[in-house]
Amino acid sequence: MKKYQQLAQQIIEQITLGVWQPGDRLPSLREQVTISHVSFMTVSHAYQMLESQGRIVARPQSGYYVASPPSRKPPMPPAQVMQDEAVDINTYIFEVLQASCDASVLPFGSAFPDPRLFPLQQLNRSLANVSKTANAMSVIENLPPGNADLRHAIARRYAQQGMNISPDEIVITAGALEALNLSLQAVTEPGDWVIVENPCFYGALQALERLKLKALAVATDVEEGIDLDALAQALNDYPVKACWLMTNSQNPLGFTLSNEKKARLVALLAAHNVTLIEDDVYSELYFGREKPLPAKAWDTQEMTLHCSSFSKCLVAGFRIGWVAAGKHARRIQQLQLMSTLSTSSPMQLALVDYLSTKRYDAHLRRLRRTLAERKQQARQALLRHLPGEVKIHPSDSGYFLWLELPAPMDAGRLSEQALAHRISIAPGKMFSTSDTWTPFFRFNTSWAWGDREEQAAKTLGMLIREAMA
Repeated sequence: MKKYQQLAQQIIEQITLGVWQPGDRLPSLREQVTISHVSFMTVSHAYQMLESQGRIVARPQSGYYVASPPSRKPPMPPAQVMQDEAVDINTYIFEVLQASCDASVLPFGSAFPDPRLFPLQQLNRSLANVSKTANAMSVIENLPPGNADLRHAIARRYAQQGMNISPDEIVITAGALEALNLSLQAVTEPGDWVIVENPCFYGALQALERLKLKALAVATDVEEGIDLDALAQALNDYPVKACWLMTNSQNPLGFTLSNEKKARLVALLAAHNVTLIEDDVYSELYFGREKPLPAKAWDTQEMTLHCSSFSKCLVAGFRIGWVAAGKHARRIQQLQLMSTLSTSSPMQLALVDYLSTKRYDAHLRRLRRTLAERKQQARQALLRHLPGEVKIHPSDSGYFLWLELPAPMDAGRLSEQALAHRISIAPGKMFSTSDTWTPFFRFNTSWAWGDREEQAAKTLGMLIREAMA
């Protein structure tokens, strides 16, 4: 159990024993740091967890208070699997993304972190260094599977987590999205069934649509992740070929699956001979002390293709990703040669040069600390300015918040109104082929918070109140 979970459990026990009564004001975040001898971030995560469970409530400018006893929860609905034999969502996603790419728009709907958090000067220096030494052979040397030194560097990072991944099974790609698409293409044929989360990263839905694959969207909880009972139901009922999931800092919900659940997930898929395509682009953006393991760490049968990239944690513009593909590595190289041919040779060489400076881990520590601080700052601002009926679901990694409007409000409509005020958000409809997530939206918290951002939060609050009225 993590430290913040231990602290949350301790406070729950105190409330149960009557130490804290409904309506009592709890110690402030800083007071709790002194009392519990833990970090500010640990206390913040514990309070967020308790708030999401309805045990405490936050009052802007006042603090945290013990909530009234929650009413007994109704029984959980039966495990849900939604089928879609013809995914058709790309047009909607394209329109939303196009509308919010204007540089004058506040990019709370963006999937990328603030690029000013990246060491761009150092990376440009590395790019300049390799441009002086590159020659005609560089292109040939960096054809699939990609630059050997870069694949060795990635393999060593796996080794730091106790995972034995050979450089020979790593294929360098043009970003994680190419890695994911090639992996999906390598193990499926048009018309096959593929499992995704509900909600899921919209890139998965676009890939299914492009490859003419059928979707099984499995119910996914904002805190606990994918419903393994529903997953088992889908595996029993359909001839599933692949399963595309995010196990760490899931986009858009933000949860990280527990180690126990990752192990059960891998065992369940292996029992049905289903390939796991693991989208792990946010794994470096954890807030605790230990980097979470990917589900691939529990795979003993080479049934997991682990995909990641440097785009969300180091530099987006280089478009460098990879897949640890195991026995599928050769097939993926062949598919890459038929599509993009290879990943940019200068970008691969520049990354090798930068990684050799040993500055990467120091950058990651700064990045994680800044993202955690900015997420907390943005969350507090949203609590100040949005109506109390809007639920902000917490997460302890990454840079997304998942917000829930009171039903039957439509976050798609709110997105259109916000764009008129030069503010973008990512409506829930982007992440599912169903209407389940219509009242939800994703909010990017990676941007430095200033007067303009504060005013944008006020504007969102005003628009929501008008819609509620």
